[in-house]
Amino acid sequence: MANLGFVGLGVMGSRMAKRLLDAGHSVTVYNRTKSKAQWLLDAGMKWADTPRAVAGSSDVVFSMIANNTALRAVTEGNDGIVAGLSAGKIYVEMSTVSPAAIRELARRVEAEAADMLDAPVSGSSITLEEGKLSFMVGGKRETFEKVLPYLQAIGPKATYVGGHGLAASMKIATNLSLAVQMLAFSEGLLLAEKSGIARETAVEVLLNSVMASPMVKYRGPFVLKMPDEAIFDVNMMQKDLLLALEMGRQLDVPLPTTAITNQMLTTTRAMGMADKDFAVMFEALARMAGVK
Repeated sequence: MANLGFVGLGVMGSRMAKRLLDAGHSVTVYNRTKSKAQWLLDAGMKWADTPRAVAGSSDVVFSMIANNTALRAVTEGNDGIVAGLSAGKIYVEMSTVSPAAIRELARRVEAEAADMLDAPVSGSSITLEEGKLSFMVGGKRETFEKVLPYLQAIGPKATYVGGHGLAASMKIATNLSLAVQMLAFSEGLLLAEKSGIARETAVEVLLNSVMASPMVKYRGPFVLKMPDEAIFDVNMMQKDLLLALEMGRQLDVPLPTTAITNQMLTTTRAMGMADKDFAVMFEALARMAGVK
């Protein structure tokens, strides 16, 4: 049993923390809204009043945060994670944030004689619950080897990709493809539907065709019935596409389909659907096509 910490208990973070607890580890948690952690506390987790307290009581502390701003909020200052680190401790940051933010954070962590990994995930709450989540990990390889058993308690696959920030780069490269695929799926579906094929039939055909990636297979049915709780909402996906577009500008990589998909997400937000799963791009495109 290890003493682990977890900061950020949203849709993904809470389920990750629960898998660590179920694996037999002691888990101390912090979340901005304590009530959202109550079911985890009832299951046997410990509560800390600050991110610093989580880091101070843990050998390895994980965080799963929404964006760069939220990451700074839980890492900086007297109550932040970094202030609670000391020699021998490891900090594993699993959010999708900019590579530059990860590298700067890693420098601050190493100044405390601790080690850090960036370990964003590929998958969703659905793949997490199915035990199919995968990690891409950046940092020192020897640190990666130390935390690998904990990562595998959450998901079976963890791939070391290189130094600090490279896992963040890989995650951004992965996520832009999810949004582009969903838009392409929506375009094909609407073309079939408006030609006279029932939407349910077209969805069935597409989900059994060669274009059906794992993401399309579980998110495609959302065009028939959106989930009550977004797995990954429009704002979160657009945040990732904007990170991708900035990387493309810096690295001179043209990203034409990413740019178009980003505009479609803006359209979806303008239609008042920002809090829906990003599969709701289908609905925005359908309205534009005159389809109910």
